[in-house]
Amino acid sequence: MDLHNLHGAPRQRRKRVGRGHRSGMGKTSTRGHKGQMARAGASHKPLFEGGQMPLVRRIPKRGFTSNFGTEYVTVNLPALARFEEGAEVTPDRLRAARLARGPKGTRVKILGRGEIDRKLTVRAHAFSASARAKIEAAGGTCDVIS
Repeated sequence: MDLHNLHGAPRQRRKRVGRGHRSGMGKTSTRGHKGQMARAGASHKPLFEGGQMPLVRRIPKRGFTSNFGTEYVTVNLPALARFEEGAEVTPDRLRAARLARGPKGTRVKILGRGEIDRKLTVRAHAFSASARAKIEAAGGTCDVIS
């Protein structure tokens, strides 16, 4: 196949229903026989199941979402190794480095899994106790953003 013998995709013609038996789409015009959806102007709501109890209502509700819970994007200590010695690490810099995924207003929490070997000034919304201890043991500081 070369550039000089490429052709576009074959164009499909619009389906012309109700134009006689020979067209293959005459008589019922692809609507089947009788029933609600064979009638003109027929439609029903997305979860309507013909009158039976819909699946959404048959399955029990589970779980609970608190209106007062705070969600954090978590970052572990080895991810901070990307930053040079003495750098200030902020949520914006973590987002720019694609270490903290989430929209701009998302809160960031630093967790203590792994080790850190450099002195950093880390500013975040929350720290686990082990993360705070390891950052300060490496000579860095932890600043909580309100």
